[in-house]
Amino acid sequence: MPIIQALDRALKIVDLFDDQHMELKLSEICAAMNLHKSTVHSLLKTLQLHQYIDQDEQSGKYRLGMRFVEKGQLLLQNFDIRDIARNHLRSLSAATGQTTHLVILDGKEGIYIDKVEGQKAAIRYSRVGKRVPLHSSAVGKVLTAFRSSEEQQSMLKDYKFSQHTDKTLGTLSAFEHELELVKLQGYAIDNEENEPGVRCVAAPIINHSGQVIAALSLSTMVAHVDDHELKQLTQLVCEETAAISKQLGYRLK
Repeated sequence: MPIIQALDRALKIVDLFDDQHMELKLSEICAAMNLHKSTVHSLLKTLQLHQYIDQDEQSGKYRLGMRFVEKGQLLLQNFDIRDIARNHLRSLSAATGQTTHLVILDGKEGIYIDKVEGQKAAIRYSRVGKRVPLHSSAVGKVLTAFRSSEEQQSMLKDYKFSQHTDKTLGTLSAFEHELELVKLQGYAIDNEENEPGVRCVAAPIINHSGQVIAALSLSTMVAHVDDHELKQLTQLVCEETAAISKQLGYRLK
């Protein structure tokens, strides 16, 4: 399949912007892309024309444009699982005081598509649109564990086991062992593996054909929630995901 070089380059420029690089200078983009200034400038002007890139008039730095907000909202508005799960996220957050998330698989990462902040929550690292690793998050484990062996092999081929904390699973064999446990018990725990001091529990959301299409998670602070309470919260998470799955037409055999 032929690749359109200009489009490929434009999309790679867009991908340079992330949480650590909200704004970039022209020189920084040129260096990252290894392209001449005139080429990058033309690509940026084209993206600006269509409002996918914006430029600060004072600093001259570039940032993502509002068109992404418009398209993102359009996508989310038509994403049925978000509509169905929303009330469950709210009720679970209200009942526990903890923050709840809805996450789907996107390539080799999870991506937050909804979030309800809990009254007791002291966790602010997550946001809608943020990506999360498979190996160090409860949702990532869930979204991986219930795939077929072939899908798992494809997902984990050349997968990078980045070390986020001293508790992060660092090898393929350790992750595979964890996935077996998740599949057996029906839920996953992230025990300070992604963020120090944070424990999360997640369970799968299953559609009418028996496919895991999303994961619901609840995040807690280790300092505020002990093992006994975490076990109770895990039960509540599993009850909510079972209810959502039932709405989607899933029936236990």
